[in-house]
Amino acid sequence: MNVLFVCRQNAGRSQIAQALYTQRGGNGRSAGTTPADHVHPEVAAVMPELAGRVPKKLETADAERADLVVTMGCGDTCPVLPGKRYVDWDLPDPAGRDREAVREIRDEIERRVADLPL
Repeated sequence: MNVLFVCRQNAGRSQIAQALYTQRGGNGRSAGTTPADHVHPEVAAVMPELAGRVPKKLETADAERADLVVTMGCGDTCPVLPGKRYVDWDLPDPAGRDREAVREIRDEIERRVADLPL
């Protein structure tokens, strides 16, 4: 299954979700509607493997390739394509939060990712 994880900046939640999903063996991608220049430093501090990633802009083709699109806070700016399955995860943005808060967000994302089909 091809899963696309989308948030506004592709610098936190969607990057975490993609990393955790691919660690489980899934085929995941992530993107953002208004990508940041880099992964949030507070996210990289909790998940150092994300430090070198560059946020990617969401393109319609990304959603076209996906079997499932998981949105996290991008609202109406995410493309909605007929026939695609969408799930919205209401999660706080980790930007500007302390390590403990970022860990809690990561752990919640990990619980949700574990429920996704591979």
